[in-house]
Amino acid sequence: MYDKPNLECQDGERLGLREKAGMGLAGTERRRGGGGRRRVVRWGFVTVAVCLLVSAAMSRAMWSVLRVCAADALRICVFCAQLTQPQSRPAANYARPGQSDQAHGAPFNRTPDVQFDKYSLIIKGERVFLHSAELHPFRLPVPTLWRDVLLKFKAAGLNAVSIYTHMGVHNPARDVLDFGAPLGAGEDGGWKSLQGFLSICKEVGLWVVVRPGPYINAETSAGGIAHWITTEVAGPLRTNASDWEDAWRPYVAGISAEVRAWQVDRGGPVIAVQIDNEYTQTPAGHGEYYESLMAAFREAGIVVPLTYNDPNPGENFINGTGGVDLYGMDSYPQRFDCSNPTVWRPVVETYRTYHERVNPSQPWYIPEFQAGSFDAWGPSAPGYSPACYDLTNHEFMSVFNLQLWASNAKMINYYMGYGGTSWGGLPFPGVYTSYDYGASLTESRALTRKFDELKLEGIFIRSTPDFAKTDWIADSGISTNSDVVATYLRNPDTGSGFYVLRQKNSVSTETVHTSLHITLSSLSKELDIPLVAPAVTLGGRQSKVVVTDYKFGSSHMAYSAASVFFAGKVGGRDVLFLYGRSDQVHEAAIRFEGVSNPWFAPAHDTPLLETDLGTVVTFYSTSDGLVTVWDSDTQLILFGSEEWVGREWWAPQLAGTNETVLVGGPYLVRSASYEDRVLELTGDLDVDRETRLLLIGPSDVRRVRWNGMDVVADAGVASVRALTLVPRLQKQSPAIPDLGSLEWFYHDSLPEISSEYDDTNWVTADRTETNIPEKMWYGDGRVLYGCDYGFCENVVLWRGHFDAVGDERSVNVSINGGQAFAASVWLNDVFLGTSYGNSTNNLNILEETDDAFVFPAGAMKLGANVLTIVQDNMGLNETEGDDADTSKNPRGIRGFALFDGEGALLEGRWRDWKVQGKVGGYQGFPDKLRSVFNEGGLYGERLGWHLPGFAGFDTWTRPSEQGLLAMDQPGVGFFLTHFDLDISEFLDVHLSFEFDDAGADRQPYRAFLFVNGWMMGERVANLGPQSKFPVQAGILDYQGTNTLAVAFWNMEPVPIGTRIKLVIDGVWDSALGRVPVEGLGKEGYAWTASRDVL
Repeated sequence: MYDKPNLECQDGERLGLREKAGMGLAGTERRRGGGGRRRVVRWGFVTVAVCLLVSAAMSRAMWSVLRVCAADALRICVFCAQLTQPQSRPAANYARPGQSDQAHGAPFNRTPDVQFDKYSLIIKGERVFLHSAELHPFRLPVPTLWRDVLLKFKAAGLNAVSIYTHMGVHNPARDVLDFGAPLGAGEDGGWKSLQGFLSICKEVGLWVVVRPGPYINAETSAGGIAHWITTEVAGPLRTNASDWEDAWRPYVAGISAEVRAWQVDRGGPVIAVQIDNEYTQTPAGHGEYYESLMAAFREAGIVVPLTYNDPNPGENFINGTGGVDLYGMDSYPQRFDCSNPTVWRPVVETYRTYHERVNPSQPWYIPEFQAGSFDAWGPSAPGYSPACYDLTNHEFMSVFNLQLWASNAKMINYYMGYGGTSWGGLPFPGVYTSYDYGASLTESRALTRKFDELKLEGIFIRSTPDFAKTDWIADSGISTNSDVVATYLRNPDTGSGFYVLRQKNSVSTETVHTSLHITLSSLSKELDIPLVAPAVTLGGRQSKVVVTDYKFGSSHMAYSAASVFFAGKVGGRDVLFLYGRSDQVHEAAIRFEGVSNPWFAPAHDTPLLETDLGTVVTFYSTSDGLVTVWDSDTQLILFGSEEWVGREWWAPQLAGTNETVLVGGPYLVRSASYEDRVLELTGDLDVDRETRLLLIGPSDVRRVRWNGMDVVADAGVASVRALTLVPRLQKQSPAIPDLGSLEWFYHDSLPEISSEYDDTNWVTADRTETNIPEKMWYGDGRVLYGCDYGFCENVVLWRGHFDAVGDERSVNVSINGGQAFAASVWLNDVFLGTSYGNSTNNLNILEETDDAFVFPAGAMKLGANVLTIVQDNMGLNETEGDDADTSKNPRGIRGFALFDGEGALLEGRWRDWKVQGKVGGYQGFPDKLRSVFNEGGLYGERLGWHLPGFAGFDTWTRPSEQGLLAMDQPGVGFFLTHFDLDISEFLDVHLSFEFDDAGADRQPYRAFLFVNGWMMGERVANLGPQSKFPVQAGILDYQGTNTLAVAFWNMEPVPIGTRIKLVIDGVWDSALGRVPVEGLGKEGYAWTASRDVL
């Protein structure tokens, strides 16, 4: 897809040991307190000083490897990908056993419960516009909160959720599978339980597309491939190599066993399973790999369609070897430059023609459509809020989502709906802990203005079944203003029409006006609209849908240039709820039916004109509030302003039915049920105000209950009932402890720098061969890659022993830790320096460094010496282009050499190399509850100081100032405290831990944040941008004692310090209820004495 650029960045002298003939030593740069060193930096396989000009359909995968510091780039390479005419490849003209029938034109027939034609999916006989958002359960390891997010998706009108499952989480070692505990007896199975997640989806009422990989990309380490595979498998990954197949087959069998009983044909929510992720059908071996994957899923009982997501319009896996049942294409038209959030790319105008050319017999499927952006390391990284959020804000959603509608897409998944947290070692090196993504729901699970827009679109789609089947008719000759593009879609069965409007210059912020030449199929006539209003108006960066021949219940509307929020039956009446921007004029032609109710009085500022089309209603500027247009015994027609309707109105479906009630006012409506004339509503309220609840529901309702409490209706009789909701704990903020006032404990966590430290029980690093393609640069033949010894994640420590005779003056080490890594080096107990995965100006993020450290006087001893290296691993890379072996990274030491004062290489002096990462490595790590990604190899981690229940404080000291995380010298220390929370179960409180030095000079430290044993954040202070780390209820114990530990790594011989505080991000009176602490009371949750012997 692109050639890897060969860019180098100079920082001081650009001369590496690897590049020098004779292994000589160049000049040095003097450093404070630790001798001198020559700093040499080298670009890793990912070049970050690159700004891409790519196709508007470029995938996250391509941007994940060529992205990040565009604003800091020293050089620019431009890559172009052709969208309008993708390069085709010859399709195989033969069938293979197990190959998709659909790929060869035959109907999909493995289950009648999921079918599709050129329009849409057909699930259990019902045509469905698949309207979905992405959620990764592993990024929210609290099952109770899965339900919270899924209910919010449902409240936004979505009918499906798409999920990745993470092979590395579920398959941490060969022949080891972990899908949580069995369901039943009140157990949810835990955060690794796929069945637990699917059971909640069924309960909530959302279809599920499962995307198990094995490769998923997702800005996660190795793209989700289990780390053990990257070292144990010699053959190329993601090909038909036999050892790769032997590695993935148990995982696919395990996933299939979890999913099988939850497929739609067995009454479950799963309607599709995606094969792998964003790949190419060539070169040889790729298609065969897909064939084997599909055969494995089918043999394991997966009967729903097997799908694929092309990273761009590359025509991969549609036909031929590896052709899937249902093809889709990802699209990220706005790209990922959060530093310039107001700079838009134009909409993609070639979606439809590409689809009609490559797979016209299938529905147009977008498995990932941009709904946010990831953010990268670095001081110029703007952070998710507000920058990445603004990049794809509600205006972007209006214009770009509706452009997908105009292309006739009927299967859309928004990436992401909820991003979550890349805790522990989950991230790949290009991103930090937060995976907020600027999504419609924040990392803390709060609603945003983007959510409001998603809801407006979602309820419209849910209310409009005719929209699930449309033909593309035209996109010209409709608008009288050439600056407005109007695309005409029409249902071939009912004649309902949908005109999708946008400005021709889709990035324009100007306001334009037009009239439309429309067709009314029901009357076999054409006319120009509006009839009364001066024009149809589009604001800057706004799109809208004008509907014609539109049905709501049994009623009919000739046309509406006002947008439709809801249309359908409520309480036996036909209800139509329109909306529009308050600074524009809107118009609709509706046939009023029935006898007006005695309490109805027409609005004076809503003129009516009787015509043969019905009553033409004109809506002039409105403020927040509801306009009742018509209220009769058979109809209720309403209008409200766009922002108000999007923010405050909800359309929950009554449990166990297809009926709907409309509710206005609350922050969130989670559910509605109706029995014995009692309407039960659950949801959330703002705690700082009373909420006026507006209700449109069954006509015979006699009681309304909110979160189990009776609600008293205001006096009077009307179709829209008004009630008052008072928060149960109004204006009471929960008591949150001041962390600075707590009792803190401190202990050194780097005894390994002592020459007296005994590393006998560490792993001896004596391998001479590796399956990792990138070999050692220099040394004595030993391979020093952490993953080869079982240590793939987080901090790894190395100790190299050598015998000195007196002429040794320096050591060269080449260290690979992934972008934004760091490694500190000691000779015996003398600090030599820190090697940074970024240049000294902290701008250019590097994957690998090559450094020479000069020994200070007195640091070296005659005889035995030890070089200690503390190395931070930032995760493994994702697939680059079509080479998946780019995830086989040489994390560790790629070169080591001693030199004398003349720069001559000294050979034969090294004795043992020892390595230590997390206890037990990926084969025997003790924290099975939190997974292989949670811990690293720091001394305190190995002894379990971060776990609840640790109490061995006899040798600990108290910091000089309580609450101050500070160290005067380089090293690693553990700071630990405990605090209680007593937060009411009535409240949903969003909490974050925040380091308070975010605005100060970028101090050279890293901090690993552990909350009740979970590593919930890595603060890289010299790079940033993240200094605030949301931590969810269920990780925190909201009704108990919590353990907070910070592993603090000072990387330079200067005093540094910071404070950490617990802050409230939001409080709501909520139906969420008590959130159980994940894993509490289960094996591995708390500290045990067995950790002491480690």
